[in-house]
Amino acid sequence: MSDAIKHECGIALVRLKKPLQFYKDKYGSAFYGINKMYLLMEKQHNRGQDGAGFASVKFNVEPGTRYISRVRSNQPQPIQDVFAQINQRLNSVLEQNPDKKDDVAWQEENMPYVGNLFLGHVRYGTFGKNSIESVHPFLRQSNWKHKNLIVAGNFNMTNSNQILEELIELGQHPKEFTDTVTVMEKIGHFLEDEVGKLYQEAKKKGFNKRDASPYIEENLKLKKVLRRSSRNWDGGYAMAGLVGHGDAFVLRDPNGIRPTYFYEDDEVVVVASERPVIQTVFNVKIEDVQELERGHALIIKKSGVTSIKKIMEPREKLSCSFERIYFSRGSDASIYKERKDLGKIVFPKILESINSDISNTVFSFIPNTAETSFYGMVEAAEDLLNQQKTAKILAGGTKLSAQKVTEILSERPRFEKIAIKDAKLRTFIADDSSRDDLVEHVYDITYGVVKPTDNLVIIDDSIVRGTTLKKSIIRILDRLKPKKIVVVSSAPQIRYPDCYGIDMARIDDFIAFKAALELLKDTNQYHIVDDVYKKCKEQQGKVDTEIVNHVKDIYSPFKAEEISAKIAEMLKTADIKAEVEVIYQSIEGLHEACPDNLGDWYFTGNYPTPGGRRVVNQAFINFYEGNDKRAY
Repeated sequence: MSDAIKHECGIALVRLKKPLQFYKDKYGSAFYGINKMYLLMEKQHNRGQDGAGFASVKFNVEPGTRYISRVRSNQPQPIQDVFAQINQRLNSVLEQNPDKKDDVAWQEENMPYVGNLFLGHVRYGTFGKNSIESVHPFLRQSNWKHKNLIVAGNFNMTNSNQILEELIELGQHPKEFTDTVTVMEKIGHFLEDEVGKLYQEAKKKGFNKRDASPYIEENLKLKKVLRRSSRNWDGGYAMAGLVGHGDAFVLRDPNGIRPTYFYEDDEVVVVASERPVIQTVFNVKIEDVQELERGHALIIKKSGVTSIKKIMEPREKLSCSFERIYFSRGSDASIYKERKDLGKIVFPKILESINSDISNTVFSFIPNTAETSFYGMVEAAEDLLNQQKTAKILAGGTKLSAQKVTEILSERPRFEKIAIKDAKLRTFIADDSSRDDLVEHVYDITYGVVKPTDNLVIIDDSIVRGTTLKKSIIRILDRLKPKKIVVVSSAPQIRYPDCYGIDMARIDDFIAFKAALELLKDTNQYHIVDDVYKKCKEQQGKVDTEIVNHVKDIYSPFKAEEISAKIAEMLKTADIKAEVEVIYQSIEGLHEACPDNLGDWYFTGNYPTPGGRRVVNQAFINFYEGNDKRAY
């Protein structure tokens, strides 16, 4: 993506189902779980680079022994920093006790992080500060094992204020206002309540205080805790948690907005935000990795028994389509196919733009996530050229010489790597004009492959703000002197903010929104902006279920093609010689390519939860009032 946007987070959970000695005997190390966690987190590095955290729980250690370990980092390479700290601690203990190198029982009792249950998290900061206190997993501590709670998630709540108020009504005083803390405290409250009830049950059955603990462990129903905790949540989430005595859970939102996959065999239970991560790290087949159903929780008891429980009534499945277009790794089999299809489906629009003149067109892509869509575009171009070649041969019949047939058959679409990102270049200068000059050089270009008679088609996976296109990419492409530059987005126009985890909170950041405003001015319809503001203000204070997304009115007077044309006009500066056209994927094309991920609210404004409609209206109010704060 030329305009990089930050994604939400990635989670990783590993539950070892065998004693640690088993992994030492089979895999050569009691650190098997730690090693797998490192791989799961590193393979999800794409999901978050602002912070990383790791937590472990030991099961059967004596009272007085630390059984929960946690390490977090917000350093420039947080995953490496987390595991460097872990390795340093482990190596230090082994250096002091060299005779315990193969003593698994001693290691489990005396070494930090050597446990049975692990939770990891990689993060981009989309809510709150990027301080170490904001890095997951979060820990809620107690002297009672059953009341210790570790939480990490890939999520954003649209109603954090409401959740905070509910906590205050319950008599709590949360130490921070972040959605992670409020969610953890909500779960923690009902966990404590359930543990208290089970303790009273145990007393009535004649258990003493010490013997009540195993009773609580066995009878604690996380389904009930999660159902009570999540009753009023509004957002997209994949929430993972560990209880101090060894139970664990992963909960997915009722629309399935955020992705969650799991795998289980007789040795491990594994959860991650992406399917190929599990496939790669544990070398398992695609069909062995399951997707957690929306509104359901995977619950893992300390005993090792797993179950899938319905926590909330599933609603329409509206999984985030941006996962398929951009955020998730393209090594997933279905994502790879979908990204290729996005390139194929948008090709007819490209063909129309270049007047079907494939011979005088160079096709390329903007590195590097658009590469797969580029392959789909390539296949579509090759298919069309093959049809054209067949028609020429059939039209020539027996009059064609062997040489002419060879010439026809040798025609190929012209695919080149035009833009090459300079990963080492950093725009460190504060002065605007100097910085713009540096931004122009973030990409290098390949000279000598484009002629003045050529069209240059370059595909990107999405166009968000258009800043890099305007200040860098189009300017350097114009140096190649093509007659026309066609910028293609394999995704539709981003028109509305996201509020479920992707860092797209301000509506006036989007070039599609800016283009719509310019069109309203051009057509003497700018009064619509004032009308929308009044409608949005009138809805403030209403309950979320009564709120309507009036921001759609900004776009409704115009066809998508009109907005695309205005975007092209805005991207072309006075010094650009080539004609510039911008082509976007259609909503219908998106759904055709990604039929199982129909969440498209950032394109259509059709939010899956009531809180989303409140957020978009607030984002518009903030824009209108010149308020730079986030809408959630």
